[in-house]
Amino acid sequence: MIQCPRGTRDFLPDEMERRRFYESALREVARTFGFRETETPMFEEAELFVLRSGPNILNELYAFEDKGGRSLALRPEMTAPAVRMFVNGMSNDPKPIKIFYFGQCFRYERPQSGRYREFFQFGAEIIGSATPETDAEVIAAAAAMIKALGLKEYKLRIGHIGILRQRLADAGVPAERTAEVLQKLDKKLYDEARPILESVGVGDADIEGIIDVTETVGGPEVLSKIGGEAGAHIKNVLDVLAAMGVEGIEIDLGVVRGLDYYTGMVFEAEAPALGAEKQICGGGSYTLSELFGGEKVFTTGFAIGFDRILLAMEREGVPFARRGIDAYVLYASEDVRMKAFEIAGGLRSEGVSADVDMMGRKMAKSLRHASSIRARYAVIVGSKELENESVTLRDMSTGEQNLINICDLASAVKPKSDACGHRP
Repeated sequence: MIQCPRGTRDFLPDEMERRRFYESALREVARTFGFRETETPMFEEAELFVLRSGPNILNELYAFEDKGGRSLALRPEMTAPAVRMFVNGMSNDPKPIKIFYFGQCFRYERPQSGRYREFFQFGAEIIGSATPETDAEVIAAAAAMIKALGLKEYKLRIGHIGILRQRLADAGVPAERTAEVLQKLDKKLYDEARPILESVGVGDADIEGIIDVTETVGGPEVLSKIGGEAGAHIKNVLDVLAAMGVEGIEIDLGVVRGLDYYTGMVFEAEAPALGAEKQICGGGSYTLSELFGGEKVFTTGFAIGFDRILLAMEREGVPFARRGIDAYVLYASEDVRMKAFEIAGGLRSEGVSADVDMMGRKMAKSLRHASSIRARYAVIVGSKELENESVTLRDMSTGEQNLINICDLASAVKPKSDACGHRP
């Protein structure tokens, strides 16, 4: 039996319904913040990702040469494609530009809990602005999305990469070694960072000072320890967030993100339910456009690991009520079979989700099937009732049955929207 490739999954109807529901929730929040959706190709020139992440990324790519001899790769993330798209087609648009995206990404790495070779990423970017308000807007959007999904236990941590970069520069770390050190510090691999720092002549006191920066964690009170432009920037970001009602954010200068292109504010969200690998969202301010042939433009963005946040919700026990269909039409006898299909077609034309018995089941089996597919109502078509242009409408949750005129059927079974337009 042929199985799906290692590190990939099939999504059966119940799981697909859940995923689409939460995708829609993310998209709706993005739209309320004024972001507009974009889409980029699933494969790009491999050089795009090398320019963003360095040549070592090739070890993680699904890279290949096409029939024209071009070196291509399935995208391992969506930030670089989004910025490439901006450089190609949006660089002259009025700033700031607010976009979001959702799609599949691919990395050749060892599959483990919550991590796959084919995974899904939701992200958003504000391009063309480098203000505290921009940073706050991005963090607020990420927080609103996590809240909209229903996750209860999570923590947002904010830092500023400029503080650590400056400490490394002051300690004499060469620019070409900075990214390597930051990657170790980002993962709290102090035993691996220390030999690198020693090898470039950094003294013990400076090393301890650098490590101390990464362990600076707390509330607004730690801002006095930061100082300077970076401290003022973070304070402004927190003030704007508080004005928008976003509170409880932890300051953590150990949030490094480990990528060389970040320039200022960085942030992460983590879910304790995931254990050690608990990050569900990350982002910050950066510049990339100049690497791809454009002018230098400041951007702030983030990405949510969709698979990981769904796993966190599952472990936390966040409930999900599957909707099912509005009506299941069945017929009591063969002579009214065509009328049943006519009624099903009429319901669908009115925007009602309806299915119809296509296997000629007996009444009891048809009702059991209606229950198994979570139909809200069963519409029973019988010859006697049709004489009065009526059918029997059965509420599948209560078992209550009533005669109803066919003309009134669609309005009777159509879900009622709430004040916000949502349907159950």
